[in-house]
Amino acid sequence: MNISLNWLRSLLTPANGAGPLTAEQAEAILMAQGLPAETRTPMQTCEGPDIAIDLEITSNRGDCLCHFGAAREVAASPLGAYALVPPAFDPAPRTAEHTESILGLENSVPDQCPLFVARVVRGVKVKESPAWLRARLEGAGQRPINNIVDVTNYIALELGNPCHVFDLKKLAGPKIVVRFAHENEKLLTLDGKQRVLKSDELVVADADRAQGLAGVMGGGESEVTESTTDVVLEVATWNPVSVRRAARRHGLRTTASYRYERTVDPRTLEFAADRAMALLCELGGGRACAGELCAGAPSAPRTTVRFRPARCNALLGYTLPIETMVRHLRVLDIEAGPLGRGGEELLCTIPPQRPDLTREVDLIEEVARIQGLDTVPIHEKVCVRISPPQKERLARREVSSILTGLGFFETVTFSFTTPKDAQAFIPAGLEVIQLDDERRGEEPALRPSVLTGLLATRRKNQHAGVTRPGGVRLFEVAAAYSQRRQEGKAPETVESINIGMLLDVPGKGKAEDIQEAVRVMRGTVDALVRATHGPGAMVTLEPAPPHCPALDAGACGALSVSGERVGYVGMVARPVQASYDLATPVVVCELTLAALTRAYPPKSQAAVPPEFPGTDRDLSLIVDDSVRWSTVESLVRKHQPPTMDGVEFVGTFRDENRFGKGKKSVTLRLFFRDPSRTLRREEVDAPVRSLLDTLRGDLAFEIRS
Repeated sequence: MNISLNWLRSLLTPANGAGPLTAEQAEAILMAQGLPAETRTPMQTCEGPDIAIDLEITSNRGDCLCHFGAAREVAASPLGAYALVPPAFDPAPRTAEHTESILGLENSVPDQCPLFVARVVRGVKVKESPAWLRARLEGAGQRPINNIVDVTNYIALELGNPCHVFDLKKLAGPKIVVRFAHENEKLLTLDGKQRVLKSDELVVADADRAQGLAGVMGGGESEVTESTTDVVLEVATWNPVSVRRAARRHGLRTTASYRYERTVDPRTLEFAADRAMALLCELGGGRACAGELCAGAPSAPRTTVRFRPARCNALLGYTLPIETMVRHLRVLDIEAGPLGRGGEELLCTIPPQRPDLTREVDLIEEVARIQGLDTVPIHEKVCVRISPPQKERLARREVSSILTGLGFFETVTFSFTTPKDAQAFIPAGLEVIQLDDERRGEEPALRPSVLTGLLATRRKNQHAGVTRPGGVRLFEVAAAYSQRRQEGKAPETVESINIGMLLDVPGKGKAEDIQEAVRVMRGTVDALVRATHGPGAMVTLEPAPPHCPALDAGACGALSVSGERVGYVGMVARPVQASYDLATPVVVCELTLAALTRAYPPKSQAAVPPEFPGTDRDLSLIVDDSVRWSTVESLVRKHQPPTMDGVEFVGTFRDENRFGKGKKSVTLRLFFRDPSRTLRREEVDAPVRSLLDTLRGDLAFEIRS
C-alpha cells in the first residue's frame, strides 16, 4: 500500500510543539505499530515533491489500506505527538428530483452483497481534475484520469471504500441489478478486454446485461466519458471470497478487489458515499438528486467483546493500570466501559473498520501494540506445558499402525489431479472443483477421492517394476474435495478427511481371486473398526450400486458400522484401470475418518474368563445364490437360543451338480456355553434343531449332509 507523505500530513495535526511529520518519523511510528515500510520512493507531482511510503500490511488489517487508516495508527502511537484530523466537507447540494424516480435497484444476492448504495448526480462536466487532487493520486502512485473517475479512486485511497460511477444514460432500464452472472455471459471490462463469466461470479448489471464485475472492475459499456452528464455513484461491499475467486480467475488485481478481499464493513459506506457525493458535486459541477437507493441484508449489530484487565496483565507478563488499557483501546476507536463485577471486566465495542477484532486476546494484542511491543519483558526460560495428544490424533496413529501391520504402505500424494480422473470419482449431485491457475497445467482439479492419488502411485510402482508377495497394498489418509451447487447461491465446498486403501487382486484376476481380495479388504476394515469402536461393533458390507463411474457396477458394496454408513469397497472399473495403465486389477476402499475416530478410544470391557469350556456346531445351509450372509447372520442372532454364545461365517461353496443351478452352500459355526457348568451333547443338539425349525419360517434352505 503506497502512502503519500503529503496526504498523510493533511490528516494529522502536530501537538505539544511537534513539527511536521517527516518520512523518517512516519516510518518509525508505523513500524512500531506493526506496519513496516518496504520502500520509500521520491515522487514529483504537479504540486511539487512528495514521498511514497510502501507499507507492508497484513491481510487482517484492511483498515490500514487507506491514508485515513494509516493516519489513525500514527495518531494512536505514543511515539508521536499528532492528532487525527478527519476529512471535513460540506454536504452535496440536493435537487428536488428523487433518486427513486430515476433509477431502480434490485439486490438478488444479499448474502453476497451485504449492502449496495446508489446515488445519482445530474449535470456533471467531465474534465481534468484540479491540481490538488491530481497531486494526491500521483503521490500515492496512481495516474489521474478525469475529475469524476479520480474522485472514486480518491475515496478508495482516503477512506478504504472502493466505489464506482456509471453513465446513467448508458444503463438499460435505467436499473441496477446485483446478481450472479449467467454461465458464459460476456462483459467488456474497463481495461478493454472481453471477459467470459462463470455462474458463481457476481456482477452489477442493468436490465439487459452485466455492466461490471462486482468488487473487481467496472464495465466499458457504461464507462464515464467526456460526453457524460449524469452519473450513478455505486458504494457497496461484497463477500470477500466471491471477489477473490473472480479476481484470481480473470487475473485482475485492482485497488477495489484488494480491499474487498480484506472485508469492507457495510457500516462504513454512508460516510464514504457522502464524501464522494460532495466531491463529485464540487469538482464536477453537478447537483445530487434527493435520497438514495439501498439494498442488502439487515445491518448486523456492533460487535462487543468482554475484556478482563487481569487476563491482559497475565498474558503480557507485566502490570498495566486499567486506565492505561482503556486509553489505548479508545485511541483505536474501541469503546471500553465497565461491566460490573467491581471493575474486573470491561465491555468493549468494536468499531466498524476493525472486523478482525473478535476475541479478548485480539484486544490484549492491541493494548500491547499501542503500549509498545518492546516493553514486553523477555524471560530467559519459557515454561511449556505439554498437553496430551487429542483423541483424533491418537486414532489416526492407530489407523496408520494397523494398516502398516497388515502390509499396507502409506503414501502422501498431491491434492490435484486431471479433470478426467477427477470426474471418474465424483459422486452424483456434486461437482469437481477446478482451478483456472495456469501453473496447475494438466492437473487443475482438486481430487474428489483419495483413491486418485493411490491409483497414480500404483502406476508409478508398476512402471518401476515393484512387486510384493501377495500384491502391492497402499493407503493414505488425506482430504477429498468437491462442491455442491444450488440455484441462486454460491457453490458450497464439500471437504472430508478420508482413509483410502488399495490392494492388488492376487493370481490371474479370476472370480475366486477377486473374492479373496475383497475378503482381505473386508478383514482390514474389521480390524480398523475393532480398534476404534471396540470388539462389539457390527460391520456390514451390503452390495450397492457404485456412487461414481470409477467403480465396477458388479463389484461394489456399501460399508456400515452399527447402522452408520462409513464408506465403500469395490473393484476399479475396467476403463478406469486402463486409463491408469494398470496391468493388475485392484480392489479399493474409502472410509470417512471422522466416522472411525468419533468412537475412539473404544470402551474397555473386562470380564472374568469363562470357568467352563464351550462347544460349537457347524451347519451348512443350501440357500438361493441371492441370499447374503448378513441376512443369515441377522436371522440366527434374532432367534438364537439362550445358551448360544455367538455365530461365525466359515465359507461359501457352489456346485451345480450337487446343489442345482442358482444355489450355494453357506457354512456357519454356532458357539454354545453355559457359565455354570459344562454342556452335554444333547443340550446343544436340541437348541440347534429348535433354531433350524424356527429359521424355516423366515428362510428357505436345506441342510447339506
